[in-house]
Amino acid sequence: MTNSVSGGREKVQRMLDGVVAELGVPGIVAEVRDTHGSWFGSAGVADLESGRPRQKGEHLHVGSAGKAFTAAAILRLEAEGRLSIEDPVEKWLPGVLDVNGYDGSRITLRHLLSNTSGLFTTGLAPELTRRYATRSAFNEHRHDIWTADELLRLAVSQPPLHEPGAAFAYSNGGFYLAGLIIERVTGNSYAEEVARTVTRPLGLAHTYVRPAGDTGYPEPHPRAYTGLFLRDGVDPADVTSENWQSMLEEPGLPPLDITEFNTSWGWSAGNVVSTTGEMIEAFRALATGRLLPAEQHHEMWTTVSTEGGHWLPHSVYGLGVFELDPAVTGGLRLRGMAGSMPGSHLVAVGTTDGERTIVVHTNTEAKGWEVVFRAVEAQFDIPPVKGL
Repeated sequence: MTNSVSGGREKVQRMLDGVVAELGVPGIVAEVRDTHGSWFGSAGVADLESGRPRQKGEHLHVGSAGKAFTAAAILRLEAEGRLSIEDPVEKWLPGVLDVNGYDGSRITLRHLLSNTSGLFTTGLAPELTRRYATRSAFNEHRHDIWTADELLRLAVSQPPLHEPGAAFAYSNGGFYLAGLIIERVTGNSYAEEVARTVTRPLGLAHTYVRPAGDTGYPEPHPRAYTGLFLRDGVDPADVTSENWQSMLEEPGLPPLDITEFNTSWGWSAGNVVSTTGEMIEAFRALATGRLLPAEQHHEMWTTVSTEGGHWLPHSVYGLGVFELDPAVTGGLRLRGMAGSMPGSHLVAVGTTDGERTIVVHTNTEAKGWEVVFRAVEAQFDIPPVKGL
C-alpha cells in the first residue's frame, strides 16, 4: 500500500495538499499504519530554493513530542525502584526551587510531568524571548548553547502561576527539572537514559536526543522555515499567553531558513530527532503499554484537564502525552504526542490499541492547532472539529 493513494488514503492526501495550499506550510508529510497496511504521502517541498520534494525517512525535530520520552524514562526508573513520581522535587534537587515563591517540598515529579506544578510558561521567559523573538535577535543567537544550569534558572525566573496541582499550565521548566532528576538519580546523562529506557528497547536506530552543540541533521532531512517573529519595536516583556498573536509580524514576509539552529534550549522538554516511521513505533509502544509495566503505563495515561492552560483544545494531558475528547472524535478514544518549535511541527495520533496511527510533520512551526485536527479528521473519518 505504501506510496499509493488507496485504501481510504485519498482523504489524507487531500488534507496534505490543503494544508500547503491554505496554511502557508512549505512542506508536509504523513505516515500512516492501520488495517490497510502502511502508507506515506507528502505535499509541498523540503527546500523552497531548490523545490526538492519531501520524502520518506527524513530526520525531523519532534519538538515537545520528546516530553513523552522524558516521562517514559522517569517511569522506567520508578519501575526499577529508583524513585517515585510522588517524590517531591526537594528530595532529588534540594534547594533548587527555593526561589521566587516556589516550594520544592510541595511539587512532585507527577506535577512536573503533567504540567500541573505551577511553574510559569517557560517559553515566555524574558531571556528566551530576548534572544529569539525578532529576526535580528534570532540570527544573532541562533547558535547559542544552553546548559542545564541556564535552563534551570530560566525555569524559575518568574513566580509560580498557581499552587501545585491546582491547574494545568504548559511549562518546559517542569521537564527541565525532570531531566536534572534523571541525571541525579542515575549518574548518567539525560541522553544516555533516554537511549537506555526508550530508544534502544524499541529499536529506534534513527531516534536520539540531539547533542547540545549540534546544529545539523543526518540526511535526508527537510529545510526548516519560520515566520514566527514579533514585529519590530515590540518589547518581548509585553508579550503574554493571551496577546502574543497580536504582536507578531505582519503576514506576507518571506520565511527565514533556520535549518542550522541550535535547539539545546529544548533539552529534556523536547530536543529529540526522529523520523515519522520511528515516531509511529514510539507512539504505539507508549499508547498500548508495550514499553512500560502496567502500573507505570496507567500513570502515564492518567490525565488532567487542559482547560485554561493555553494548549491543545479538546484534550486532556497525561505525563508527556495527551488524549482527545471523544465528543469531538466521533466517540473514538485517541491518544497522541505533539510538538512545535521554530521550523518544525509534529503530531502523532492513534487509537489506544495502536492499530490505527498517523504521524504528520510540517517543516514550519504550528500557527495554531488546525493541522492536528485536519489530520485526525482525515485519518479517522470524523466530522470537522469546530471552535479551533
